Amino acid sequence: MAEDVGPAGNGHTSPTVLAVTPAARGVVLEARSQETDAEKLALWVEVTGTRDGAYTYDIYFQVAGDASEADAVDGDDELKVVVPQSSVARLAGARLDWSDEGEGGLVILNPNTPPRPEVFATRPPGDLTGDMAQRVLAILEEQVNPSIAMHGGRADLVAVEDDVVYLRLSGGCQGCGLATVTLSQGIEVALRDALPEIVSVVDVTDHASGANPFYEAAKK
Repeated sequence: MAEDVGPAGNGHTSPTVLAVTPAARGVVLEARSQETDAEKLALWVEVTGTRDGAYTYDIYFQVAGDASEADAVDGDDELKVVVPQSSVARLAGARLDWSDEGEGGLVILNPNTPPRPEVFATRPPGDLTGDMAQRVLAILEEQVNPSIAMHGGRADLVAVEDDVVYLRLSGGCQGCGLATVTLSQGIEVALRDALPEIVSVVDVTDHASGANPFYEAAKK
């Protein structure tokens, strides 16, 4: 798709963030044709988190006019593509394509990868004076830590970079075999409910040095 094309549903355009191949475009248009008021719908693509060292995504149809001025809007009169602001940097230069492997499906080929948690594993807390860091700290102290303190645990903020939150667990949560459940179903839910712009919550705890080593428990 070309840059600086005609006006989008919300009246603004942006340089191309996510390219759409002809094969993928055909599949998207065919799927959209089954929707009510199809001509009003744009293709929205956003990063929802990380898994196994790569980003995870959500691809859906939504009214083009719902895009804000901060979102990236590209496309033409037939198909608009919207990338929410929080996902722009993570999808810059990516391509939406169609794969014939298996049963076939849309795939995102993305040159960007999430920051590696091991980089933060031994790092002391960085500058936590920013607005996002302060809001995360407030949620940890007011909601998260009082809850996990009942099990002797605690979560401390190490850093917030590119809307990714890095936490270090201690006490009963360090080395606990249920640490991943506590993080994904408890802490991450609380943080993302309050701060939807958070892309993911990453645990940088050295669980192997805990009293009940996480990795040993996981092998049983």
